[in-house]
Amino acid sequence: MIEQTITLSKMQTFLSESNIAQYQLGELKMNALIGKRITLKFLGEINCVACGRSTKKSFNQGYCFPCLRSLAECDTCIIKPELCHYHEGTCRDSSWGKAHCIKPHYIYLANTAVIKVGITREKNIPSRWIDQGATQALPIVQVSERLLSGLIEVKLAQHVTDKTNWQAMLKSSPDQLDLLDYKNKILAKEQHFIDALKEKYSEASIKIVKMSEQQIHYPVLEYPNKIQAHNLDKSLIIEGLLMGMKGQYVILDTGVMNVRKFAGYKCQISIQ
Repeated sequence: MIEQTITLSKMQTFLSESNIAQYQLGELKMNALIGKRITLKFLGEINCVACGRSTKKSFNQGYCFPCLRSLAECDTCIIKPELCHYHEGTCRDSSWGKAHCIKPHYIYLANTAVIKVGITREKNIPSRWIDQGATQALPIVQVSERLLSGLIEVKLAQHVTDKTNWQAMLKSSPDQLDLLDYKNKILAKEQHFIDALKEKYSEASIKIVKMSEQQIHYPVLEYPNKIQAHNLDKSLIIEGLLMGMKGQYVILDTGVMNVRKFAGYKCQISIQ
């Protein structure tokens, strides 16, 4: 039996040469643990993922309330990039904003059980898609900064969703979709909008890209018939056979748990 004490955090992910998502939680290589019985015991301690202070309640996937209110990475514009206010001089931390927002971003289409539109920086490819449980992903537009990615994403979301249905995503591996066809159709519908943005911000700030589609396979022995979510705030001990991982979820034969949701929670993990 293996026992470790660990503070939960977002599982690190990458793709193997055969496009199978690989997961690591702390020092644990999760793919190798599939089929084993795992017990996760919450030890009652939560620490902020940013400043480390002890907190009774976690916000926004691991932050204490003071950090939630003060850090640039917790501002509303992180969830809604179309509200980026860096150029207004009101960013909570201009150096953070310059390093993270005034960088090239991609708008992409992905298959997460349904077709969705999203945004990411190049450095987060393909981990961003793995985190969302996408089985296919296709970058379609490159822009010079986060604000533009948000404006375009909102417009394209009139035609396809910008949300991941996590329950549908965890129930099965979806059928293949023709992402290139979706790309051509929705960009044609919004060509006037994109041209207007180019005129306002510059021709070079927005580029339609021709990139290869990324296929992603997930290490799942069996998908659940019914989704039951485990919650460490309600149950101090969660256990079951590890059936696999998809998105930021571990799939047990007793239910699923979003690991990232409980970032900062100190736990003891036992593996048999």
